[in-house]
Amino acid sequence: MAGADPVQAARVHGGPDAKGPAAHDFSTNANACGPCPAALQALQFADPTRYPDPGYGVLREQLAAFHGVVPARVLVAASASEFIMRITAAVARPGAFVQVPAHAYGDYAWAAQAQGMAVRSADGPAQLLWACEPSSPLGQAHAGLAAQLKALAPQVPLVLDCAYAPLRLAGQASLDGAQRQQVWQLWSPNKALGLTGVRAAYAVAPLQADPQLLARLAQLAPSWPVGSHGVAMLQAWTDRAAQDWLAASLARLRVWKARQALLCSDLGWQVLDSDANFFCARPPEPARLAEDLARLRAQGVQLRDCASFGLPGHVRLGALAPAHQDALAQAWARR
Repeated sequence: MAGADPVQAARVHGGPDAKGPAAHDFSTNANACGPCPAALQALQFADPTRYPDPGYGVLREQLAAFHGVVPARVLVAASASEFIMRITAAVARPGAFVQVPAHAYGDYAWAAQAQGMAVRSADGPAQLLWACEPSSPLGQAHAGLAAQLKALAPQVPLVLDCAYAPLRLAGQASLDGAQRQQVWQLWSPNKALGLTGVRAAYAVAPLQADPQLLARLAQLAPSWPVGSHGVAMLQAWTDRAAQDWLAASLARLRVWKARQALLCSDLGWQVLDSDANFFCARPPEPARLAEDLARLRAQGVQLRDCASFGLPGHVRLGALAPAHQDALAQAWARR
């Protein structure tokens, strides 16, 4: 008798599950104001009949100009997860350690374990360090990030996952412009553009990146990691129209998030502070959370269980429009 797929069973993500998309999906951190019209139009004009430039020359020039760096510092990736796997493989060696935040995206640890590397969350010697700000699942600052960077050993890469930096609704970044030039910056704009179904990302290497690591990353890169639609999305990301739309969407998300947090508090949930377009909350009966989530899912409402993040008894909710919030309240009352 066939059993569950062990790979799929081990990894937990938000978004559509085996039942398909939920009508009221709070489980992802995508910009609920999306899709961005300018980026969507770019996708519609993309040409899927041809290979993209294998070197992504024009795309890398555009991304480099957007970040104010030279094109040689821009590495195109099939997705943020693909780059996580690639840079982990690039630094892997027997006895190596990877440092991840206490509560973080599971692929950081998954990639390390796939390479036989140990994972730790406390400070100590490591061959690769991960940070994310605003963090997931909490949407908060990465505590002590500047001090961590200052103490970093030479040629040890610190990767700052910037997935939610464009969706920051409050607070300030822990690193200034000069400090960001010392870390790897990993960008996945599909979340900010509300286009998570398009898989494409890129990394900006540090100003003084290790040449051997850059060469190893190039060796490990697949051919044509990003297809024509991913190229179109990343190019649109650098345009004024998309950035203006994003800025306007943040104002709307602030209103939605405040309303949603108040609604959850009224339901008796403990809402945790967050700087991003999502937050975590603790329902009043965490022992029955799995049962409650299953009943909500049956009513078309999907939340993200935070147990895989090391936060059992909590859920993560992306800020959605008021109609979805009201559906959550009604489903919770009927669970």
